[in-house]
Amino acid sequence: MTVANKNIIDTYTKLFEGLDAITKIELIERLSKSLKKEKNSTEKAFFKSYGAWGSDKPAEEIVNEIKASRKFREKVLNF
Repeated sequence: MTVANKNIIDTYTKLFEGLDAITKIELIERLSKSLKKEKNSTEKAFFKSYGAWGSDKPAEEIVNEIKASRKFREKVLNF
């Protein structure tokens, strides 16, 4: 365990001291559920999102629309 992780644990422990028993039990349940989740779920979610942009327009047209919608303003800086 790294020093940073130890500090995080210490900080959370201090926060939990003020909680009542029911809240602590709920917290334990939620932490347990998070451990049971598949570790690769974040990675799978990332790959599921690949290609999620839905449009019939070609990429070049979308890029041109984005560039055309940019607004720039000139501001004179006095030094």
